[in-house]
Amino acid sequence: MLHYPPPIEGRRIRFALVGCGRIAANHFGALQQHAGQAELVDVCDIDRSALDAATRLTGARGHTSLTGLLQATDADVVVLTTPSGLHARQAIEVAHSGRSVMTEKPMATRWQDGIRMVEACDTAGVRLFVVKQNRRNPTLQLLKRAVEKRRFGRIYLVTINVFWTRPQAYYDSAAWRGTWEFDGGAFMNQASHYVDLLEWLIGPVESVQAYAATLERNIEVEDTGVIGVRWRSGALGSMNVTMLTYPQNLEGSITILGEKGSVRVGGLAVNEIQHWEFSEPDLDDERVRSASYETTSVYGFGHPLYYENVLQVMRGEAQPETDGREGLRSLELLTAAYLSARDGRRVPLPLEL
Repeated sequence: MLHYPPPIEGRRIRFALVGCGRIAANHFGALQQHAGQAELVDVCDIDRSALDAATRLTGARGHTSLTGLLQATDADVVVLTTPSGLHARQAIEVAHSGRSVMTEKPMATRWQDGIRMVEACDTAGVRLFVVKQNRRNPTLQLLKRAVEKRRFGRIYLVTINVFWTRPQAYYDSAAWRGTWEFDGGAFMNQASHYVDLLEWLIGPVESVQAYAATLERNIEVEDTGVIGVRWRSGALGSMNVTMLTYPQNLEGSITILGEKGSVRVGGLAVNEIQHWEFSEPDLDDERVRSASYETTSVYGFGHPLYYENVLQVMRGEAQPETDGREGLRSLELLTAAYLSARDGRRVPLPLEL
């Protein structure tokens, strides 16, 4: 049985954040919303201008190296918002320091790295949180309940579309973007949260068959791809992803067709319930209109809700919604998809360790 540090009581839970880029702003905002229970004490970035901007915004102490931060900080949790290929090494270093880890998606770019992260945190007796903030979106919470209540009956077909755009300037903005080692492609980076829906909503996956292509952008990784999915339940599905949509982000959607129900959640980032029909009524049907929300950001608004669970876990009041083992589920699907696209074959799950 795993043993974790005792619950934190009688004070605010302290956080440090490493990597002051685009997504860090969502974490700063989430921590500010929980200012009564959480405080950001340290930030770190190798880019001095990004670091200076973060320290001015947050008032946290600044560091130019993770090692230096760990030597000086009194944080309980270290948040990794760095390039994905760095997560494994950094998470292991944080775990060895005796602090819990929160990592942005994907938890790692390689399957074995993800396993090493889980093992390191288990050995150190610290928590490993993997950010899956989209799960907390009200539209997807409503859809999750419909699946759990078996309102669809037998699920026949599932389709996920991620039709976004990332111009060449986006990839050129940082040397790590669009690389295999640090970033991953459209599946692993931009569509990671949508890959997560395949198992979180529908259930264990039996196998995948994928194609990936670099059709336009000057990058190592794919800008477009498709994944065919067969679930252990017998349901079939597909996931279609591109970063080449003209002229701007168009759609992030999931459609589920079942024996007794049909649902489509679309919009820019699964923020609109566009079709909701079941053979049997339920009280949740009255929540459909209020669950939809306007958004101009594909990130959604789930980070504060995600932090709420992390704070409860650190206080000993709840279990983590997405820990390292939960994070491995989507990393396994991503790895299988890339293996399939590379080798031109169907890849069964689970992967061999």
